[in-house]
Formats: sequence, C-alpha cells, structure tokens
Amino acid sequence: MMTVDPRTLPLSRYLPRPALRTAVTSIVRPCVPAIDAHNHLGRWLTETWVAPDVGELLDLLDRCSVTSIVNLDGRWGDELEANLDRYDRAHPGRFITFCHVDWREAREPGWSERLVTSLRSSAARGAQGLKVWKDLGLGFEDEHGDLLLPDDERIAPLWHEAGVLGLPVLIHTADPVAFFDPIDCHNERLEELGVHPEWSFYGGRFPTFQRLMAALEAIVATHPATTFIGAHVGCYAEDLAWVDRMLTAYPNFNVDISARIGELGRQPRAAARLIRRHPTRVLYGSDCFPPDGAEYQRAWRFLESEDEHFAYGDPDDVPTQGRWAISGLGLERDVLEAVYRDNARRILQRGP
Repeated sequence: MMTVDPRTLPLSRYLPRPALRTAVTSIVRPCVPAIDAHNHLGRWLTETWVAPDVGELLDLLDRCSVTSIVNLDGRWGDELEANLDRYDRAHPGRFITFCHVDWREAREPGWSERLVTSLRSSAARGAQGLKVWKDLGLGFEDEHGDLLLPDDERIAPLWHEAGVLGLPVLIHTADPVAFFDPIDCHNERLEELGVHPEWSFYGGRFPTFQRLMAALEAIVATHPATTFIGAHVGCYAEDLAWVDRMLTAYPNFNVDISARIGELGRQPRAAARLIRRHPTRVLYGSDCFPPDGAEYQRAWRFLESEDEHFAYGDPDDVPTQGRWAISGLGLERDVLEAVYRDNARRILQRGP
C-alpha cells in the first residue's frame, strides 16, 4: 500500500483501523421481538415512498424480528389516508402511523383552532399519534412574523387535545448541541456540518439550544395528561443528567433512543444507568430509513452485548456524528423486554 504524508492527508480520507483486539458479538435477532418506535416510511422527507416494496420491507422486518414499526410520516388529509391505506390498513398490527399538523396555518389568524380540528380529523381517520419535528421552534412563523416556539400559549390547546384523544406526541425539539455552537475548530461535528451546513443553527436568527429545551420542558410540565416521547434520547443525549431529571420529574415524559446510539455508546456506563433507572420510559427506535438489517443488528449488539470500541455506523466510512467509537450496554433481559417491546405496546396501545 502506498504511504501517505500525514501532514497533507485530508481528514476526509483518514480512516484509521483500530489496533485493539476486542470481543465481537454477532446478534442477528434481538433477545425478544422488537417494535421500532421511530421510523419514516412515507413521502414527507423523500417525496417518494421510502419503502417502495412493502412486501420486501416486511420480509426484512421478519428477518430482524421487528414485529411492528412506527411510521412518522402520516401528515394529514389525503396524505394521511395514503399512508394508512399503504401500511396500517393493508397490514394490520405491523404499522403504526402518526399524523402531523400543518404549522403553516400559523400564518393566518385563527390557526390554533384549525390545528386542533386537524388533529381530531386525523385521529378519526386512524392516526395513532402526533409527530412534531424540529421546525417547530426553528422554522415556522406566526401571523406576525415571529418564530413559533413549542411553548407558545396558542399551541396549548393542541397539546391538550392530544391528551384528550389519547394520542402520544413524539416530539423532536432542537438538534444536537454542536449544531448550535460556532462552526470552528472546537466543534465536534465539524465534518458533519461541512457536509450539511444548513444544519447549523448558530447565530441570532435562532433560539438557543437551552431556550428550546426550556420550551420542551414547559409543555411537558403544563400538560401532565398528555404523553410525550422525546425523540433522540429526550432531544438532549449529550446531557443524560438532564434527561434523568426530566424522566424523574414528569411521569408523562418518555424518550426513544433513535439515531443516538453514537451518543449513548460513548458514555455507556451513564447510558446504562439511565435506562436501568427508568426501564419503563425508554423506547427502542432506529430512525434508519429505509430500514436496514445491518443497522438493526448494530443496535442489538449495542444494547445487549458488552463489546467495547466498535463503530456505531458503517466501519468503512467516516463516522457520521463524530470521530469516536462506542461500547455496548449489556442490559439485562427484563430491561431489554421493556425497551424493545413492552413500553411501546403500552404507550402506543398497539403491538402484537
């Protein structure tokens, strides 16, 4: 192999192979059948169906022992109907579709009531929950041109109505902390932001990360009868003490671990303590779309084994979220049963 000059090698071409010799545990299926409580199967993010062949998707889920999967792409109206027809109604028990509301309504007076009406309509059609994305707080404006934040009192009727309807609210507030920091030599996600500069929320145009976390806590605290699922480890995987405080203080708050194995795996002892302390409040979710067998198996290895220092993504690629490796949590079977299956069954009121 050709040698390189380390002084001029681009970071994008630096792919070190660890010299460590550590255990490699292959786990093809989880210890109990799992529910993937966070995924995208619709046309919202990709404009075409994420899973072009539903039969092939079901075959993959069967091979990976994933019994049900939450589709967060239901939207509203005709698009919700299309998702429900394609997934939930065609394959009862395998798919659980969440709706959205159209935050663009906030540009015109009377929008609060219209959002509540939309949610009621979606629930009547068969939506099983409400998905709220980070653009609430980072993108949408009200009729006065002001940025709309999750704890705006005009949204309170929507959160209340979700509780009345028995719909869990899966909410993604803010984004990784580094996306709110300066894009400089100290930013641990510099490479990721180099690929996606639009993911940077640094500067006066946006609320601070802490302001958005305060908004999340405010709506959870103010609506105890509504079940909230904080996506991506409660939207703050970098501070598990904060997540632990939220889970301790608010019985209606739950978290999923979707797309944050990389964060949890670099703090495995703290992550395992958090899950063991709150075993009934943590849901497994992948956020890998289209679903992928290798990604599922990495998740099983992370949660079940005590393997050390392995890649949280494709080992032949630059790590997507940061240049570190992860270690497994080695969780006990009763905890895994709750995380993989029982918590989602209870919160979603569905499952095999």
